[in-house]
Amino acid sequence: MRFVWPVVAFLVGLVPLIAPLAPVPHKALTVATAVWIAGLVWLAPRRPSWALLLTAPLFAVNNLWAMATTAFVVFSASRRIPRLGRLWALLGVASVLQTAFSLLQIHESQPLWESLLGGLIASVFFVIFPAVSGMLLGRRRPMVRLLQERNEYLERARALTAASARSEERAHIAGEMHDMLGHRLSLISIHAGALELATASRSPSLHEQAELIRTTSSLAMAELREILGVLRTNPEPESLDEDTGTRSDLLVLCSGVAALDWSGDDLHGADPRTRRAVHRLVRESLTNASKHAPGSRVRVHVAVQGGRVRIQVVNGPSAALPGKGARRGLIGLEERVGLLGGSFSAGPPVEGGFRVAADVPLHPSALAAAEVREVPEPPAAEILTVPRVVGGGCLGLLALVPISLGMLVLLLFALLNPTQMNAPYFDSLRVGVTAEDEVVGTYGVGQLGVDGCSRYRTSHNAELYYRLCFRDGTLYSKSQEGP
Repeated sequence: MRFVWPVVAFLVGLVPLIAPLAPVPHKALTVATAVWIAGLVWLAPRRPSWALLLTAPLFAVNNLWAMATTAFVVFSASRRIPRLGRLWALLGVASVLQTAFSLLQIHESQPLWESLLGGLIASVFFVIFPAVSGMLLGRRRPMVRLLQERNEYLERARALTAASARSEERAHIAGEMHDMLGHRLSLISIHAGALELATASRSPSLHEQAELIRTTSSLAMAELREILGVLRTNPEPESLDEDTGTRSDLLVLCSGVAALDWSGDDLHGADPRTRRAVHRLVRESLTNASKHAPGSRVRVHVAVQGGRVRIQVVNGPSAALPGKGARRGLIGLEERVGLLGGSFSAGPPVEGGFRVAADVPLHPSALAAAEVREVPEPPAAEILTVPRVVGGGCLGLLALVPISLGMLVLLLFALLNPTQMNAPYFDSLRVGVTAEDEVVGTYGVGQLGVDGCSRYRTSHNAELYYRLCFRDGTLYSKSQEGP
């Protein structure tokens, strides 16, 4: 695409040679303006300031197609000038230069003030509007890039927070495995060793089985240490006693801060992992309620039924200003409950406040290997910028599309409009008598010039034009224009 647009601009600049919209300048001058605008299209991305200023000389030549293409040059250059003050200064200079160069096209029948007004209007249409669109689109790019960087940072921070919470929860689980399984496996290994020594002399037939028990328990201890090495990130495991997670334990936790509603059996016979999960969930929920909803009413519901325990901790809305948190505790609870084969939810209910709920089996299966969740890659830039690119592009096209459509309509009009007038008909036209409708009905409106008069090519000389000026629907001036 490096040379495609300059070539397109060059071809557009040559359109007056085949479809003139006004008296066409010399062919060499038309080709020169086409080369000039092609060079500006190539220069705009590289030297935007010079490209803006060098559009002015094109307004001294009556090549409307080259002048229209300057809008795209200004749009492209304005996107690449970072300093706003410098851009507006360049736009002011370019507008003045374009108006000054347009005065070179003054016709003898056109007052100076009309030429100045026409030049200023052309500057607004071909410079100011495209420049404002390009400026807005250019300022949007760094802002979108900043939003991308902030979005990537927040996504990564959120993922790292979740990963850290999961790592801490796995460390707690590793400590509990150390408390529950390590001690029991050590006892099995000690008793198996004693049994092996006793059976060596008293019951040789059982000696091999006793030895197998001892070696198996030792191997289980070694495997447990490997698993703990994978899970553990914090070498200080939490303690576990016989009352952890039971009704009496929760009564102590809820004392003075929440009301406990317990239904069903106690949890003395439940798996220690389940009791630990119940204790952690209630403790973390009460801590969050006191931190984020101080002074609110808190209720803890525990229901033991059908081999499962269902826990809900609900706090009402609080008038105090809530604290801010990173949801690390909730992420850890979700990780713990998920590893036990349960379900977890947390969020505000319809009536307001906040609710934490979990459903955990009383006797979960063996601890499943936790799924390793890597920190996700930052979102692709297209996710963030495509809608904004479309919006910004439409904003820029508000200035460029009308120009393109208008030039297309003029091209079709120039190609289809019969503008060749024969000499006898021109001689028959009478100033002050011939009606404008009669000429337009026969030869069309011709090629409208900047002076408001129509020009018709002659049928006998391609370089000769008949200039007709109408006022109030009647011909008031006619003349011939040569090359």
